Formats: sequence, structure tokens, C-alpha cells
Amino acid sequence: MKEQSVRTVGWARSLPMDRGVKEARDWAREHLVSLGWDSTAPDTADDVLLTVSELVTNAHVHAGSSAQLVMSWDGSCLHVSVHDRSADLPAPRMPSTEGLGGRGMLLVDALADTWEARPCPHGKTVTACFRLPAGAGS
Repeated sequence: MKEQSVRTVGWARSLPMDRGVKEARDWAREHLVSLGWDSTAPDTADDVLLTVSELVTNAHVHAGSSAQLVMSWDGSCLHVSVHDRSADLPAPRMPSTEGLGGRGMLLVDALADTWEARPCPHGKTVTACFRLPAGAGS
């Protein structure tokens, strides 16, 4: 049996605590433009940018950690991963009517095609996967 190779294009960025979520979104937007998603799949690109915002915010606010943001496109799925130093795995939860926060993972769950959180030796990585809508090319 012949093995198939997968070609993946990827980017990585470290975002210290003093770097804002806007910087993460701007960086991600540049790479979405390079893939052509801004014109071929603008709604999906917006979903990716909101997810980047939520995951980096979670790393900075809830984990009290710098965030390592990695995006990779394998031709069928754009993987958006954020690593932080907290071992606590996130889960969607019903937000309080009094609180301002608590909606981030609900948003990620609604926007991404799939997502998962995995423990790592020095924290965790949360990865969300986005597929292009039918008819959109990259």
C-alpha cells in the first residue's frame, strides 16, 4: 500500500501576557488573507478570528499565561491551536446572567467544526478546526 503525504502550511506566534488579543487577531487575519479566506469564505474567516480572540483571552485571563498560537492548513481543515501553562481543561458552561465572562468556550463550540483540549506536560493545548464551506476554494 502506498502512503499518502499531507502538505501542511503553518504559522506560529508567541503572545506574552503584555501583548493584546488584537495583536493575535491581526496576526491571524494576515494568514487568512494569504489563504484567500477573506474573500472566498469571509464568514468562516470571521469565525476563526473570534475563536483566536477567545482562546488567547482564556490563556491570558484564566490560565494567567502567555499564549502560543499555531495555525496550520492541511488542505481540508484549518487548525487553530493555543497552548498555555494551565493544566485546567476548558469546557463550555452556561454563563451566569450576572457575569460578564464565561461564554468563550460556548462561542468556540458554536463556531468551530470541531474542537478539543488536551493536557500537555507543561499545560494544555486547545485546538479548533475550521473547514471551508462547500464551494469555497483556498
